Amino acid sequence: MSIAEIKKNAEQKMLKSIESFKHDLTKIRTGRAHPGILDQVQIDYYGSMMPISQVANVSLVDARTISVQPWEKGMGPKIERAIRESDLGLNPSTQGDLIRVPMPALTEERRRELIKVVKSAAEDAKVAVRNLRRDANDHAKRLLKDKEITEDDDRRSQDEIQKLTDKTITDVDKLVQSKEAEILAV
Repeated sequence: MSIAEIKKNAEQKMLKSIESFKHDLTKIRTGRAHPGILDQVQIDYYGSMMPISQVANVSLVDARTISVQPWEKGMGPKIERAIRESDLGLNPSTQGDLIRVPMPALTEERRRELIKVVKSAAEDAKVAVRNLRRDANDHAKRLLKDKEITEDDDRRSQDEIQKLTDKTITDVDKLVQSKEAEILAV
């Protein structure tokens, strides 16, 4: 494995860490509704657990209300119960065969808790990026030990990997700032 391959591999894995962090951020709800909030809610569908989006049509009615339209008549009560029992703090109401899920307004205390959750997830993402940096540097050290590269090449690769790590961590920080602003927006 060459230094270029090590760097490219580390860069790809760091991008995957960023994407995973972005996905985690979408699960943290703000005052606005979006259908992705219900992605983690699972429903018992004839003996197997499935996400709501696979047994119903999930869409937005307005900025604070999600509508869930089950594809089968008997699934309404099961979907409503699954949403209510999830840890999202949502209270759905049924109108015929349509389930409406209003998003409650966030209190100041809840906003602070959500910001702590965001910062914790960001720290996990940063740790993952730093672990990737360590792994890439270990690969370069192995190449140096096997005399496949020079000490200058090793030092240069460490500098490049550090720059890549710094850039990725800066991206994580920017995502945190934008999510914080989104949570604090009333």
